Amino acid sequence: MLRDIISNDFFTIMLVVGMILIATAKLTSPKRFNDFISVLGNSKYLKIYSRDQKFFDKFDALLFANLIISVSLFCFISYKFFTKTNTISPDTMFKISFGISVFILIKVFIERLIGSLFEMDAIIDQYLFQKISYKNYLGLVLIPINALLLFSFKPTLTFFYVTVILLFIVILIGLVTSFKAHQSLIKHNFFYFILYLCALEIAPCIILYKVIISK
Repeated sequence: MLRDIISNDFFTIMLVVGMILIATAKLTSPKRFNDFISVLGNSKYLKIYSRDQKFFDKFDALLFANLIISVSLFCFISYKFFTKTNTISPDTMFKISFGISVFILIKVFIERLIGSLFEMDAIIDQYLFQKISYKNYLGLVLIPINALLLFSFKPTLTFFYVTVILLFIVILIGLVTSFKAHQSLIKHNFFYFILYLCALEIAPCIILYKVIISK
């Protein structure tokens, strides 16, 4: 039986906006979108489109916007489930979405800055493209998951665990792919690689987790 969606009107709008963004990306770049869909099992997309990067890429921007919406939506559905809260204001949704955007963009800015300082701009650009591609893929994966949680059935703890594991696997595949592509560089700079991993990958996640828990 379908759940009552009257209280989910705002979430429904956000879900539709996300789907519109995805549809726009597909309509504007159909071939690239088809290549992007298979990015998990095929590195063709990364090899082809990393060479044609721009400072502002409309395709990536559309997918990134959907990522922010989808992640925010999933966070709020999770928040409603774990806190048993029935009402969440759009203002709070906006703040969380803004926070997630700023968090990701600051990380990208710092990584680009490091690339410039060590004169590794080309490598960092390629690495960031790979990372953002897999993150954007998360946004795609979350659309049907959010739709199921909103309209199909009542969420369960098991479902959330499975979803988080699935998202973690996507992120892990992205990291492994990126590290494999630069394994020669990593071997010769292993100490700096570990330093980077701790400072810019693990530490921000721990800080974010602490902030969320403290709330």
